Amino acid sequence: MPKSYLNLDVTYQFAVEQLQKKEPREAARNAGAEYNPETGGILITYLGDTFRVSYPDGRVEPAEDGKEVSLTVKILILHYLNTANGAPLQGKLISFKELPDGAIYIEPFTRRAIKPMLNLFAERQDEFVELAKGIGAEKQSLGDTSVTIYPFPNVPITYVIWSGDDEFPASGNILFDASAPFYLPTEDYALVSGLIIYQLGSLLQKK
Repeated sequence: MPKSYLNLDVTYQFAVEQLQKKEPREAARNAGAEYNPETGGILITYLGDTFRVSYPDGRVEPAEDGKEVSLTVKILILHYLNTANGAPLQGKLISFKELPDGAIYIEPFTRRAIKPMLNLFAERQDEFVELAKGIGAEKQSLGDTSVTIYPFPNVPITYVIWSGDDEFPASGNILFDASAPFYLPTEDYALVSGLIIYQLGSLLQKK
């Protein structure tokens, strides 16, 4: 867990305070979200589910009754709204180390995202693609298997797996659009990349 997430209540409250400093229409527009002045809410999608962020109190609730959202995901959503500046996607992939201060978080990023991806899916790559498509992924042509998943509207994350052989074990990487720093803090990319793999692993268990 990123250091800023060690006290979730404090982190959440700080994110709410940052959102309150923003003009809600502009924040929604920059994030590819929708602001409804009648309800005072911002509608934002996260991994295919829609959430309502009330303004100015920053309450994050699922748009559909019966859904639950963890405090960690609430914070991620607020961080996205607070960071997004509407920059266009650049169509250039960069590694985690190329994100601002990426080298600082590379160890937890590898431990929480790349290693679980390989442990779960290196030998089940067809299922990886199938499950990823179920949450809106687009298949890519990198490595032996690759998909791009959008946790948020302007945040494509590309997962790549290279199959192993008799000499080398399977390997993988997770790549980001060069516009990534304009949408989330670097440590959040370490977190959300792993949360996506965790969700795919949960779906795998249910098969």
